[in-house]
Amino acid sequence: MPEPTHTLTIAELSSNADSDAFRTLNEAWIEQYFTLEDEDRAILGDPVGRIVAPGGAVFVARSDDEVIGCIGIMPVGERVFELVKMAVSPAHQGHGTGRKLIAAALDRARGLGARRVALESNSALASAVHLYEAFGFRHLDHDEIAPSPYARADVHMVLDLV
Repeated sequence: MPEPTHTLTIAELSSNADSDAFRTLNEAWIEQYFTLEDEDRAILGDPVGRIVAPGGAVFVARSDDEVIGCIGIMPVGERVFELVKMAVSPAHQGHGTGRKLIAAALDRARGLGARRVALESNSALASAVHLYEAFGFRHLDHDEIAPSPYARADVHMVLDLV
């Protein structure tokens, strides 16, 4: 029998269930590799207030009706956004979901007039860092790195859009 096909859709955060999935997916991967930090709790506990209301967006990836991934694009300066809180459930990794989420977030950033998108990650997340590099993000030099609220952030990257 052929495997059933699943429809993947990317949509904006639109319900409390989406917000709960955003929190749950991110908490799972953070706790698997690191420790949940205060800034994680603040953003994951209020994605609308911390990301959407200030002018950003949160996207969720659905396979059929299940939220399997998410990402945010958060304003952090004049025409500068940060790619935040990308997560894909382990069962759905390696199938292009992260790539589609990043593309949606970058499209929105461009639509909002962003000139630069920044991100922070960790070198232990090699597949994620490689994916960011594939989109053209470059690693910042030591003297370009701003202080981070995350102890785990040892990768700092930017993508200049203009």
